[in-house]
Amino acid sequence: MKESRQTGSRQTAIDRALRVYDSGQFLGDLQRRVSFRTESQNPAQADAVRAYLTDEVAPSLAPLGFTSRIVENAAAARAPFLIAERIEDPALPTVLTYGHGDVVRGYDEQWREGLAPWTITVEGDRWYGRGTADNKGQHSVNFAALGAVLDARGGKLGYNVKLIFETGEEIGSPGLDAVCAAHREALAADVFIASDGPRVLAERPTLFLGSRGGVAFELLVDLRKGAHHSGNWGGALRNPAIVLSHAIASLVDRRGAIAVDGLRPPPISASVREALADIVLGGDEDAPAIDPDWGEPGLTPTERVIAWNTLEVLAFKAGNPDAPVNAIPPMAKATCQLRFVVGTDAERAGEHLEAHFARLGFDDVKVRVTQISAATRLDPNDAWVHWALESLRASTDKKPALLPNLGGTVPNDVFAYTLGLPTLWVPHSYPACAQHAPNEHLLGSVAREALAVMAGLWWDLGEDAARLASTHAQAQSQAQAPQSSDAVLQ
Repeated sequence: MKESRQTGSRQTAIDRALRVYDSGQFLGDLQRRVSFRTESQNPAQADAVRAYLTDEVAPSLAPLGFTSRIVENAAAARAPFLIAERIEDPALPTVLTYGHGDVVRGYDEQWREGLAPWTITVEGDRWYGRGTADNKGQHSVNFAALGAVLDARGGKLGYNVKLIFETGEEIGSPGLDAVCAAHREALAADVFIASDGPRVLAERPTLFLGSRGGVAFELLVDLRKGAHHSGNWGGALRNPAIVLSHAIASLVDRRGAIAVDGLRPPPISASVREALADIVLGGDEDAPAIDPDWGEPGLTPTERVIAWNTLEVLAFKAGNPDAPVNAIPPMAKATCQLRFVVGTDAERAGEHLEAHFARLGFDDVKVRVTQISAATRLDPNDAWVHWALESLRASTDKKPALLPNLGGTVPNDVFAYTLGLPTLWVPHSYPACAQHAPNEHLLGSVAREALAVMAGLWWDLGEDAARLASTHAQAQSQAQAPQSSDAVLQ
């Protein structure tokens, strides 16, 4: 990272970002945003979802010099997009950023007494409210930090900024890929920088470079019409719940390791192992106790979550679990999920499952793949990665954590593959934030540090973007160049 062209200006930008927090302005802005009931899972809130873009995001971006427009979503009309841009000079490098304004359902009645999802309640370091962690708090940090850098630089960033903002992330980002493909030229950039998901620990700044992908699938055993009395027919009729239980048990061993070769990932690379070596899973307050003997043998818990594949049963149903009767159910159904890393043959997951069941004689188990989202991972040795890590370190005086990919899934494949960008994610939440659950919260201390982190990052981009864009392009060109005959012979 080069020295700043203006002595002290980087620190000035950080100080201005911290004043946004200390003055109460950041809390006020976030309170206003949380009050929008942007539940994308609830069709009745379609007007609130749209209003968040037109009445909150666009007016917040305008003073920073952005022009914004609404883009309708052909895949989900109630989840429109906003595309914004701030062009200083077409010849300058460009960063694309992202956020999502929708949240999961509020589940108002399930929140602890004294808390409500649509009003921020501050209790010590915890700021309770739906969207404080996912994602309103996170994009609020990025907007405020960008404004602080603009002030410190006298209204000039030294690069262009583009933004794609969606309102359907919590329903699977319908239409995001199609919109980005259709507006590829408008969204063209040199790098992607955004924020979502948790840090590895509340106190440790984190950078992640992609995410695990996901395959959602259903397993169904449907043997006959109607249930039959277990006393009169038990022992003569196959029980679909038992059949399906054995079929599921054949997919993973008794300690949770995947037993289907086609669903397993390639070996963990040295660069990924190195990045994860000093990351400990589950160190925050309220984090669940880790089961040390569960999962792939020979891996640390962190490697199992970040660098390996996992197969989970999310739901299982046979008969009426809430009011069981003395009858053999006619069918059983399981909803399952494969989380996978780059290099997994996920597109053929259904074929692998069917072949596995056929080989073991589970002819009655039907497989239906309902969704596949791709896994992504920027090379940990990419120049953009080293730059971002150094920026985070310089702003916090802490060693940042590097995750080659998030254990969960974000729509990073759209930015990495459809738009072809190197992707950097700097999360501002933490693992025990109750994301998607009642009592969701943001830690004020993390938000304050995140403002400094992003102010430093936005500042450093003005110093280094042109060099890094050139270095990345050269590395990509060399990686894609055909080998010479001499290289092949060696």
